[in-house]
Amino acid sequence: MIQTSRFIGTLALLLAVSAPLAQAQEVNVYSYRQPFLIEPVLNAFTDSTGIKVNMVYAKKGLIQRLESEGANSPADLMLTADIGLLLDAKEKGLTQAMSSPVLSNRIPAEFRDSEEHWYGLTSRARIIVASKDRVQPGEIANYEDLTDSKWKGRICTRSGKHPYMVLLIASMVANNGKEQAGEWVKGIKANLARKPQGNDRAQVKAIKEGVCDVAIINHYYMAKMLDNEEQIPWAQSVNVVFPNQDNRGTHMNISGVVLTANSPNQEAAQQLVEFMVSDDAQQIYAQTNSEFPVVDGIALSPLLDSWGPFKKDAKPLSASSRFRKEAIVLVDEALYDF
Repeated sequence: MIQTSRFIGTLALLLAVSAPLAQAQEVNVYSYRQPFLIEPVLNAFTDSTGIKVNMVYAKKGLIQRLESEGANSPADLMLTADIGLLLDAKEKGLTQAMSSPVLSNRIPAEFRDSEEHWYGLTSRARIIVASKDRVQPGEIANYEDLTDSKWKGRICTRSGKHPYMVLLIASMVANNGKEQAGEWVKGIKANLARKPQGNDRAQVKAIKEGVCDVAIINHYYMAKMLDNEEQIPWAQSVNVVFPNQDNRGTHMNISGVVLTANSPNQEAAQQLVEFMVSDDAQQIYAQTNSEFPVVDGIALSPLLDSWGPFKKDAKPLSASSRFRKEAIVLVDEALYDF
């Protein structure tokens, strides 16, 4: 009886010690990024470490889900396609710092939070595309050029309140001041060919159809269109312009990640994020969607490589993004979407 009791006691102790170890062999990821974009990296991580990755994908509502789950949330990480959601999660107290020399050494300062709550994993440029037939090369060099009256009735954009547009306007506030940024929004509004609508690809389609001559899009939509038989003519109808090369550089956004405030598998979660900025993972992750790696020296997709190097706005995204609320006010004041 004594031996049996000792055995049971020893077994209970072993189970108590091994439970956290077993738990640490998985990572739970909430993702706004589509599965096909990140599963190759997640699978490579599992193959390399043996740590299983469970993913929940949704187009919206993951921040609200984290809020409702509270301390009982199983999520370790949240992946997003825009810095705005990273900032929203942090502001709501849904994240925690993830201190890692690997991350701070490999990810440029402008693409990570100074308090270590969020990190960029890939970057994307907010470029200008212009009709090959109706706009001469060199006619547009800067975002600011788009307010010239010569472009009246010739510009298409998506909604001014879309996160991509909001962050671009916020960067204008950060770089030029609120007053000039407001004049820029009004100037673009005055030059629109139609009410803001559709996604970025829809703007390029509108150029092909002659609705407008110029649009503002994220660069990787060019790759998406060139991979779609129906949309290849849209992409081939425009030239790509990386704005502001003689001054501050082209505005950049990121896809990124946060460690959730109640992560049950913090060590394994950090391993995954560090893996995602390794050379191999950066090449997979970036090339799957023709995005720019955040780590220097990684081979680009053939399309991006053909565009050559360009100057990026080096202002930290945290400095620009804090003007998002002001940007939305400017959009409303200009009646941009109406």
